Amino acid sequence: MQWILGIALAAAVFVVLKQWGALSAERKKAATWKVVLVVGGALLVFMVLTGRIHVLTAAVAAVIPLLRKLPALLKYAPAINRMFADRQQQDTGGQTGQHSGPGSNLNGQMSEREACDILGVKAGCSEEDIVMAHRRLMQKLHPDRGGSDYLAAKLNEAKQVLLGKRRA
Repeated sequence: MQWILGIALAAAVFVVLKQWGALSAERKKAATWKVVLVVGGALLVFMVLTGRIHVLTAAVAAVIPLLRKLPALLKYAPAINRMFADRQQQDTGGQTGQHSGPGSNLNGQMSEREACDILGVKAGCSEEDIVMAHRRLMQKLHPDRGGSDYLAAKLNEAKQVLLGKRRA
């Protein structure tokens, strides 16, 4: 049995090396990464299955090749910083009326367009549509169900803005 496996392995190596020689330099570079990742992944799976390495260690090792994508992910850093800054501002004293983001008025109040975007309704919708959209989103984003206080407050403000404009 070992002889058969040895012959099969030798034949596979021969075929791979023959095809490797036919590749251009650019394709060799791309194929090198793929071969390294496949062999590394197979080695990690083998070690996990035989109990030689813990699953979490294998997961960390599997993430290492993804670090090549880190520079591409850094373009999202400003958005992440804004998200954490908003959350920190909320935790340190709530909204102070200084927020002047897109769609908000200079005095910090939410505009009708922004409220429609938040609730996912059209500008001319009925009160029933507003209430149903608010209820649907609140069921998903309520703090008691794992959502955040900030999102729940924004939903409530959007509902109040839209219903207030309808009743006024």
